Amino acid sequence: MSKIIASAAIRGAHKIVDRAEKKWQAAMEKHGAKEPVGFPNTAYYLPIIYGMLGAKVEKLGDMESIFKKCRQLLPPPVKETHHLPYLGPTLDAGMATFFAEEMEEAIRYLEQPNFYMRGEDVSDENIWLGAADDIIMRKRGVEFVDGTAPGFAAIAGAAPTPEIAKKIAQELQEKNLYVFMCAENNGVRFSEQLKKAGVQIGWGVRLVPFGPDISAAVFAIGFATRAAMSFGGIEPGDFRRILIYNKDRIFAFVMPLGFVSDEWYANAAGAINWGFPTIADTPIPEILPSGVCTYEHVVSNIPHDNIVAKAIEVRGLKVAVSKIPIPVSFGPAFEGERIRKGEFFVEAGGQRTPMVEWVTTKRMDEVEDGKIEVIGPEVAECKPESAIPLAICVEVAGREMEADYEPILERQIHHLINYAQGIFHQGQRDIAWIRVGKSAVEKGFKFRDVGVILHAKLHQDFGRIFDKLQVKLYTDEAKVKEMVEKARAVYAQRDARVEGMSDETTDMFYSCTLCQSFAPSHVCVISPERTGLCGSYNWMDCKAASEINPTGPNQPVPKGKVLDTKLGQFEGVNQFVQQASRGKIDHYNFYSLVNDPMTTCGCCECIAAVLPMCNGIMTVNRDFTGETPCGMKFTTLAGTIGGGVSTPGFVGHGKYNITQRKFVVGDGGILRMVWMPKMLKEEIGERFSARAAEMGVPDLLDKIADETVGTTEDAILPFLTEKGHPALTMDPILG
Repeated sequence: MSKIIASAAIRGAHKIVDRAEKKWQAAMEKHGAKEPVGFPNTAYYLPIIYGMLGAKVEKLGDMESIFKKCRQLLPPPVKETHHLPYLGPTLDAGMATFFAEEMEEAIRYLEQPNFYMRGEDVSDENIWLGAADDIIMRKRGVEFVDGTAPGFAAIAGAAPTPEIAKKIAQELQEKNLYVFMCAENNGVRFSEQLKKAGVQIGWGVRLVPFGPDISAAVFAIGFATRAAMSFGGIEPGDFRRILIYNKDRIFAFVMPLGFVSDEWYANAAGAINWGFPTIADTPIPEILPSGVCTYEHVVSNIPHDNIVAKAIEVRGLKVAVSKIPIPVSFGPAFEGERIRKGEFFVEAGGQRTPMVEWVTTKRMDEVEDGKIEVIGPEVAECKPESAIPLAICVEVAGREMEADYEPILERQIHHLINYAQGIFHQGQRDIAWIRVGKSAVEKGFKFRDVGVILHAKLHQDFGRIFDKLQVKLYTDEAKVKEMVEKARAVYAQRDARVEGMSDETTDMFYSCTLCQSFAPSHVCVISPERTGLCGSYNWMDCKAASEINPTGPNQPVPKGKVLDTKLGQFEGVNQFVQQASRGKIDHYNFYSLVNDPMTTCGCCECIAAVLPMCNGIMTVNRDFTGETPCGMKFTTLAGTIGGGVSTPGFVGHGKYNITQRKFVVGDGGILRMVWMPKMLKEEIGERFSARAAEMGVPDLLDKIADETVGTTEDAILPFLTEKGHPALTMDPILG
């Protein structure tokens, strides 16, 4: 390996460890050894240190042993003569670098608590997002599970111009990659260049400005480390498996833009431990032989118009990108883009005008494949910042097409329209909302392009179930209102059909093993009355997906003989689960969290837990960041029971599942529910009350405590007693 790289990386590691240790000593003198430290709202402490060493850094004093470990890892500076350029000592220097920088950033959180933003969005005053909390980690982790985000580019420094920065970022987005940004080059930062070029940044658009300094690189590596622990079920301290997991599953790379300092070399050396290569735009020394990384370790002097392609090649990432003939960029990276007031050219729906989205089946002779019609004014005929009515009607025909597939196709409209850069979409059915940005109109975007997107992508993703598809977009108000009424009548019929299904009326359930790439032993089996715990898949979705892709993650599962009617255990399901989990799990119950509940991965919308003192259960949704009566926040719960294990007393589930008739019915059903966050009560309140009325307690929701009542069992028990909650008179839940 290059002596220049080794000497620079080791020299940089010494500088970083020295600097961090001085800051720690100053913090110890100021605050004392017992002062709490850490990254906000995470169960993973300082995740690189926790993952690699299994050490929980919770107080300033805990850092002393980690600095000793850094000193043990640091090799001596490279000698001018008789140097043996081994890779190992350089990688050790890189690891020491990350440990030191992670502690340095934790001290920054202590002493400058407002330096970083909290949440997913930047502000006009502050663009630095810092460490991703566990809510963001689990939300974004789903995208790494289903392949919509195969990896990330960690960019340090800045491009020569904002225009080049914009081009690189857009190309990475089009490849569906996240872009994690830190550090500066000659006082300029890549994220600031993007903002100057008018590019929206933040987690929602996958352009994440972690921090202004090179030390913020640890937030990217920490994200990857947590993915292995959170979704892969790897224990903290099992560093070898964590590093192999990242090499094989997280397709990331480092892209330094500009002068590479000693400190940058040290961080690049650290990233190689994870299997993440470096692709630079400057003529630095290269490490071309393969070894730790899939292919080359360091490749340099790559022109900016080729650097993304070269990075993907060196990392060994296979990206499937379909080019759709529309005038704007297209891909999942643009799904979180917002079009605010003053930025849109035309909008529809959002309670401003009538809007509806409807997929309907037609006879073969009624559909001309690829035909797209706009009935009414086109975008160019609208006034800037105007609101118009809109109906998007997708008409399909095919020998394999069934009415049950219509809502599956309909649900895709939201995502597919949002994939177009400069277009904002929210909601579905007759509560949708769309905004076409001025930037998209300037590039030539029209309503007709919505039809082009839907025709291309629905054929690509769902073509197995239909033969022909045409799209009609109505912008004439009278026609839109007519379509709204027709669609609403169909929606009512669909809802009645789905609501009428039960687990007893079908012999076939469906699997979902999509999350096994992160939780190898997790097997989700979905029935009519138990939707997927991620909230994204119900029985009909899986049925359609199985028809589309018979070898995919959604397989038919014959439920077989009923082994336990109350708890919901089925012979056929057990056989499938044992096979699909590779022998890790041999059975579980659908309708219980007390007795051998279903496995939980890291993607669940909610987690339910037993509250013994209250003789009931609680549930918490992932958006709620506060304490809960079981003594754990959502992030801690997810870190404890996630990874594909069955944990008696706890279970992950979807929000919709709470109001299904079989929700933990083996333990007493929703009559056991004694606590849930206020935001969740409001979200599911109407359906919950209807279900409670069926069970004879129509005011049950009012008897359930939330965080305004208390966040401990001692605090909420008097409230439950005063309200006469039915759980208090039921049989012991742990009897």
